[in-house]
Amino acid sequence: MAKRVLSHAELLELKRWNTPTIYNGWEQITKLDAGRDAFNLETTRDFMPQMGPMVGYAMTLKIQPGEKKHKNPESWRKYRRYLATVDAPKIVVVQDLDKPRLWGSFWGEVNANVHRALGCVGTITDGAIRDVTEMTNAGFHALARTLFVGHAYSCPVEWGVEVEVFGRTVKPGQLVHADRHGFIVIPDEDQPRLLEAARFMDSNECRTLIHVARESAGRPMAETLDALDRAQAAFAEAARKKFAKKGEW
Repeated sequence: MAKRVLSHAELLELKRWNTPTIYNGWEQITKLDAGRDAFNLETTRDFMPQMGPMVGYAMTLKIQPGEKKHKNPESWRKYRRYLATVDAPKIVVVQDLDKPRLWGSFWGEVNANVHRALGCVGTITDGAIRDVTEMTNAGFHALARTLFVGHAYSCPVEWGVEVEVFGRTVKPGQLVHADRHGFIVIPDEDQPRLLEAARFMDSNECRTLIHVARESAGRPMAETLDALDRAQAAFAEAARKKFAKKGEW
């Protein structure tokens, strides 16, 4: 498991912003390719968007509901004890080995309540979920590929290992931020400055381009264009002074 860097209080603050805002901060501080790395590359669906963003440390799992041979009560016992080894909040990142053909849902009302009791706040799965209303009632957030009626032979197959979901590799213990837009997996070295960077870039947008755009009503178009050019330059200059980067421009 990766070492935890942020406190629970800092995680709660990260939860106040949507995932694109977290990305905007992250791209200023990372050495990775901000155009290719860390976020999902395939389409996800947030089935509880009203719950807002979720943030937590990745607990990883592989399943294969279409294979009866995996049905084993002992696997459940061992898997639950794996979940208990890490403090909350946790996000269970699940790779469904059956894809692209899916046969059943690992997630439903029972599993949502069980995982919530073990400190898990939600899941990102490239498989299916069911019992959406009941999962929401349990306070368990889910990003998934689709909905399903049955659970087939859903059982933990392998856990605490590297998984790949929606085109992104996730390792146990990595920090994950997710919402209706998708998710981002934050490298350990980028965690200490992430909260400050997200705050700054959100404020930078509000003080420059968004501010000027909102005050454009009634102005001649030429004046609005000039003001936006100046705001863009101010946005880039503020980011450059703070992070030695220009940001988007």
